[in-house]
Amino acid sequence: MPSKKSPAEVSGTTTEQYGGFTAEERAAMKAHAQEEKKTTARRGLSRAEKEAAAEQDVLAKIAEMPEADRVLAERIHEIVTTAAPDLAPKLWYGMPAYARDGKVVCHFQSAEKFKSRYATLGFSDQAALDDGALWPTSFAVRELTAAAEDRIRALVEKAAG
Repeated sequence: MPSKKSPAEVSGTTTEQYGGFTAEERAAMKAHAQEEKKTTARRGLSRAEKEAAAEQDVLAKIAEMPEADRVLAERIHEIVTTAAPDLAPKLWYGMPAYARDGKVVCHFQSAEKFKSRYATLGFSDQAALDDGALWPTSFAVRELTAAAEDRIRALVEKAAG
């Protein structure tokens, strides 16, 4: 005889437990929708014009960050664009990101974005960081020492292939 339980009851969850997306998640989704609108609006531009506009969007987003995140993001932007000049800056869910052929390879997430205690530098599955059966895909960033910058530069170079 078929169960009379709802799918939520069968899975052990209820609608009372799920509160929906957080305000930060909704804001990220809205930012992504705005990014898509900008991309669509730029269809008539040359590739160079689109890339320049996308980089200006990234720089503007970095400039909006609280000082501690902004300092990290500015330096990481400089490191990524120098270490992997073939990665194109773009916004991704409201975060500075760096892409190859339109696909994000790495991104910077400010601590403020999701009210975290540290910023992160994340890498997507497009990053060539594979190292055996297990490897990290994001790194906490609290300050940029010379050693941390060297490690980021090496990771970005490897990720870019």
